[in-house]
Amino acid sequence: MVVETTVAAIASPPGMGAVGMIRVSGPEAFLRVSDCLPKGQDASQFAERYAKLTRIVDANGETVDEVLITCFHGPRSYTGEDTVEIACHGGVLVMRRVLQGLLDVGIEPAGAGEFSQRAFMNGKMDLTQAEAVMDLISAQTDLAMRAAHEQLQGTLGDESEAIREEILGIAAHIEAYIDFPEEDIDTDTGAALLGRLGAVAASISRLLQTAEQGRILREGVRTVIFGAPNAGKSSLLNKLLGYERAIVSDIEGTTRDTVEEVVNLQGIPVRLIDTAGMRDSEDVVEAQGVQRTRDLVHHLGEDELRGRHHILVINKSDLTEHADWAEKDAVRISCMAGEGLDELSNVIAAELSMGTGEWGGHAVAINARHQACLKRAQAALDSAQATLQEGMGAEFVSIELRDAMEAIGEIAGRIDTEELLGEIFSSFCIGK
Repeated sequence: MVVETTVAAIASPPGMGAVGMIRVSGPEAFLRVSDCLPKGQDASQFAERYAKLTRIVDANGETVDEVLITCFHGPRSYTGEDTVEIACHGGVLVMRRVLQGLLDVGIEPAGAGEFSQRAFMNGKMDLTQAEAVMDLISAQTDLAMRAAHEQLQGTLGDESEAIREEILGIAAHIEAYIDFPEEDIDTDTGAALLGRLGAVAASISRLLQTAEQGRILREGVRTVIFGAPNAGKSSLLNKLLGYERAIVSDIEGTTRDTVEEVVNLQGIPVRLIDTAGMRDSEDVVEAQGVQRTRDLVHHLGEDELRGRHHILVINKSDLTEHADWAEKDAVRISCMAGEGLDELSNVIAAELSMGTGEWGGHAVAINARHQACLKRAQAALDSAQATLQEGMGAEFVSIELRDAMEAIGEIAGRIDTEELLGEIFSSFCIGK
């Protein structure tokens, strides 16, 4: 890929810190950065991959900031282009002044995800690895970070490419019969091809099974804590968080609005929502809180909860249990004594199929885009199998296999469109 523009952006988070990072990439990266250095300094002559202490100066030669500059010659860089990373002081004004100086000498501001997009376009990573960059940045738990690392190493790209190559091999076999129309696909050959198609379909199904886990790792699980007043809902929220987030009181109706926080339970990001106790109240504010609780649980009764993810928790297990609850299948905890919380964490993981046993065998967790591609490929393979079984002719089977290959190819970006790339990289942060 030939890119004519050179771009720059602040690559560190917004706000004030000890050090800030500004990244420059493109064919004129060294030339333009040199325009911002003291006279006589040429960034292209700096030792590659070694930090060089120097200064960024303005048009009058006045020092903007003392910086460390590291140069990467393409294609041995993140983007595959000549790249300069400028480590300056992390003040908001300082970073803006350094960036503005770069823009003043002809460098263009980078768009969201532009550096990763250039890395993809230059063959430094496939599309699944590019997406893993943002997954890694936004990971909230060790499990999410592990999945992102696996994808960043190319695991999903390699698996999808292996599936595509297997379909390609089957398609080549089928098209051999198209080239020699006098040869029909005999029964034994047809059975062998159906077996190969079945194996490919099984590989796709295995990847599709990770979609829900991928969604959970990326977005977290919205978990509503609801029940009667003074059941210990706010206490449970505080215990799981590890600090006093919600006000706890013996007075009924203390919680009047929803309180939402994210907690890491065995590597699962769980978005806990504490709610007002379910009761009729003449207090206008509390009644609004109770209505919000009802809205969250969609007025679900016990019968309607069947088939949905739900866990019955009985608090205050340190006290004598009421006879009405004795036979209930529930997780029994005591927020006061701190008992049963580990068991509750295990039950949540099991309910979401995110325990070590279920998760341990998965190297990746696909996202919604991957899922859509895999479902298209799966449908095309199902159609190809049906066509082959009905003996409708090799040409029809070949068309379905080509559709399956195209769908699989989109996962890693073997087949791409500007619209697809724009949608993916627009969700990236500036500077990455």
